[in-house]
Amino acid sequence: MFLGDLMPTFNHLFLCCLALLAVVLAFAVTPQAAAAQTTAFRQAVAEGAARDDVLAEFYRAREFEGIWTGATELDRARRNALLAALAGAGDHGLPAAEYDPQTLMARLQAANTPAQKGAMEVEMSRLFLSYANDIQTGILTPRSVVSEIRREVPLRSRLEYLQGFLGSTPASYLATLPPSSSEYARLLREKMTLERLLANGGWGPSVSSSSLAAGASGAGVVALRDRLVAMGHMERSATQTYDVTIQAAVQRFQQAHGLTADGDAGAATLAEINVPAASRLQQIIVAMERERWMNRPRGERHVWVNLVDFSAAIMDNDSVTFQTRSVIGATGSGRQTPEFSDVMDHMVINPSWFVPRSIIVGEYLPAMQRSRDAISHILLTDGNGRTVNRGNVNFSNYTARTFPFSMRQPPSSRNALGLVKFMFPNQYNIYLHDTPAKSLFAREIRAYSHGCIRLNDPFEFGHALLAAQEADPEGYFQRILNSGTETRVNLVDPVPVHIVYRTAFTHTTGQLNFRRDIYDRDSRIWNALANEGVAVRAIGG
Repeated sequence: MFLGDLMPTFNHLFLCCLALLAVVLAFAVTPQAAAAQTTAFRQAVAEGAARDDVLAEFYRAREFEGIWTGATELDRARRNALLAALAGAGDHGLPAAEYDPQTLMARLQAANTPAQKGAMEVEMSRLFLSYANDIQTGILTPRSVVSEIRREVPLRSRLEYLQGFLGSTPASYLATLPPSSSEYARLLREKMTLERLLANGGWGPSVSSSSLAAGASGAGVVALRDRLVAMGHMERSATQTYDVTIQAAVQRFQQAHGLTADGDAGAATLAEINVPAASRLQQIIVAMERERWMNRPRGERHVWVNLVDFSAAIMDNDSVTFQTRSVIGATGSGRQTPEFSDVMDHMVINPSWFVPRSIIVGEYLPAMQRSRDAISHILLTDGNGRTVNRGNVNFSNYTARTFPFSMRQPPSSRNALGLVKFMFPNQYNIYLHDTPAKSLFAREIRAYSHGCIRLNDPFEFGHALLAAQEADPEGYFQRILNSGTETRVNLVDPVPVHIVYRTAFTHTTGQLNFRRDIYDRDSRIWNALANEGVAVRAIGG
């Protein structure tokens, strides 16, 4: 072999050696240079973290050593885990643009100097804390959006987020941040399903008819049939007549939307059928945010009152063991039932009704000023609870501010609270109770009270609660009831009560349900989420 034949090989090896030498020289920094780079990095971290007390404390304890931007395998694992979690932020209804992993990667790659890397180190920690808070306890502060939401959100310590992350496998820790409830998982699944459906045209054309019923035919029935098929309420069909198959599908739809399940597609039913898929997605996203606000144990046994479902249920280990219809606060200002959680510790059988001050001066005082015998079934009482003779009172002498009396309705079947009330003492004076106004439970929309929650089956509700502590709960309850005496019955094991507002929710069977936003709360929450960058999306696949 001639030397000329070897020249291409030598040239290639020579160039490779030069390239390797350049790499070696690039990293072969002197100890003094390495120390200077470390100092510059830590100085940048210290400066960047100084604007945030938690980050400053965290990095100060580490002598401003990084956790994200280094070259170790653990640093890479942390970076990759965070980037992967941020890529899924939109799945959870978080503002995807704020957590854009591609932009973050580009910024990391562009950080060449120690100072730039130090700045990115702090930025990644700040982004991690924002993501952890958003996905675990929500984006919004509920009461700042809707004043009637009095829920205390279980916020976590930001420092504990960082310390917990450092003490765990990165990907595993991030996977634990979203709510672990079965409801959240089901809502997430339904959200993804609806997003894929939206990418393929949603539920198709709306139904233009004003109403449809059995025996109808034509284009309106076809549009109704197609939407019911797309929504999953019936199998594919070629029928153009409102037959028993469509009627049964309409009933299933009505049941899933809190409507009277008569099988007729009247105006109210068609209004709900024509709600766009994108609007239903908004409801699911709001429900997921609401679930994050309640990301704490609810109690193995608890009472779950969904205001817009007009129902109250006793839950045992996430299963409904008793459920009844409810009447909630009227939609007018000052009467809407607030949302909060508390603990029920007793019930009162044969209760008196101590009339709230707002009702006394707002409703009853004007009536008694017109006629002192108005509302005569309710007693006027003084500061010591003694009955006052109305004949001795000139009601016209008083205003709402100066009226000195209280009012009490004694136990009776006519009592506004009925014959039993269930108490979870709270600053809002809200509780569950019986009512003599039974006819209201037959209505579809049941918002009529001053704020308290009336139960359709209060005795049975009481039996179910007492079953945990009485061998014969029904007999025990009835003996007290028949005595006619006002009696407090303590619950041996107090039961958490959660008053919620869910226009989108699931059953353990997987059935997705929607309800009407009667207090206009979810629309306000959605608008606030949209202002934070949350958006409805359609995804392929």
